[in-house]
Amino acid sequence: MTTVSVHGATKSFGRTRALDSVDLDADPGVTGLLGPNGAGKTTLLRMIATVLVPDQGTVSLLGRDPARPADRTGIRRRLGYLPQDAGFHRGFTVFEFVDYVAILKEMTDRRTRHDEVRRVIALTGLESVSAKRIRALSGGMRRRVGLAQALLGDPDLLVLDEPTVGLDPEQRLRFREMISQAGEGRTVVLSSHQTEDITALCGRIAVIHQGRARFVGTPAELTEQAAGRVWTDTQRSPDALTAWRTGDGVYRNVGDPPAGVELIPPTLEDAYLLLMSEPELEVTR
Repeated sequence: MTTVSVHGATKSFGRTRALDSVDLDADPGVTGLLGPNGAGKTTLLRMIATVLVPDQGTVSLLGRDPARPADRTGIRRRLGYLPQDAGFHRGFTVFEFVDYVAILKEMTDRRTRHDEVRRVIALTGLESVSAKRIRALSGGMRRRVGLAQALLGDPDLLVLDEPTVGLDPEQRLRFREMISQAGEGRTVVLSSHQTEDITALCGRIAVIHQGRARFVGTPAELTEQAAGRVWTDTQRSPDALTAWRTGDGVYRNVGDPPAGVELIPPTLEDAYLLLMSEPELEVTR
């Protein structure tokens, strides 16, 4: 059974259309939403997290219809959600905050609840700071707290909005490891505007731009779209859509190559830049 099924989802806020007839399916594993800021990724994730309902289209989550109150409650019992702004109570300790969220998730037996709180705190590497107040934590530690509360109850569906935003390189690597482990045996849908995170974590991606899904498929399938369109040269080519000088002094050019240049294998970032620069290359699978 497909965990997440979104078809023709459209959502407007006043005169702004945030989503325009988006289709997305997600199965167990990690599915990534890639796109620039303001593309509509957060709106789509909020639909998947049952926070928003589409103006048009349908959403099915875990085989249920979130538009029905009884189904929505059932979905939320099996859902973990990390928004961009987790809304931490900064005066709480780590343990107190995660315990508070556990209470909101209807974990009423104190001993069982505290065992679960300790489990997710250990899972996210927060045992040494569990008694610290959230206001005293680094940004990376706070994101771990957000992931810990999302993992409460071992949810079947995990929705993560920009989980690595604001993290330094070491913190991002550690967070990627936690997310990849979290994706074993459950469905994870996450958003990012970082192609490195998507490449490292996701078996399937959707590129969202201006409220539309411009591509849905695997990272390898998107990368293939840039084959034969990336080359190196001693200078920036006038035929390039974008180019930059690399650390070894040569220019990496992306676009329509002139004859006789040295083509090199593309990356996901190259394909993404081409897709964003040339709407006519739009591919949806």
